[in-house]
Amino acid sequence: MSRRKEVIYSDIRGDLDLNPATDDILLFTNSDAIKHSVINLLNTNRYERLMQPNIGSDIRSILFENATPQTSFNLREFIFETIDTFEPRCNLIDVVIEDDSDRNAYNVYITFTIQGVEGNQVIDLVLDRVR
Repeated sequence: MSRRKEVIYSDIRGDLDLNPATDDILLFTNSDAIKHSVINLLNTNRYERLMQPNIGSDIRSILFENATPQTSFNLREFIFETIDTFEPRCNLIDVVIEDDSDRNAYNVYITFTIQGVEGNQVIDLVLDRVR
């Protein structure tokens, strides 16, 4: 007897691809849904979403600042604030910021747990300047 993985959380994929067998829209489930949501929140600027101007973060504005320890600290604080405010399904454990000045980027490692799902989850991001 095989056990199907229980789906606790699900979100629609942004590409709106269809399942070839059922013609239903493919979904992100459980940890993939939360990770996708966190990445979207961090890549969305405030006032970018129509009718929801407060959703998102101001992370992009920090990426054009000079790379200093204070900039890394501010970036870390913005990430904590954004996830704590807009993603109640996850509990942050730590955010590690590594300055990669040679590539004009920051490597970001976000560790968190998901309510109702065992184990720690990690998101690895590279935040770089995009015009």
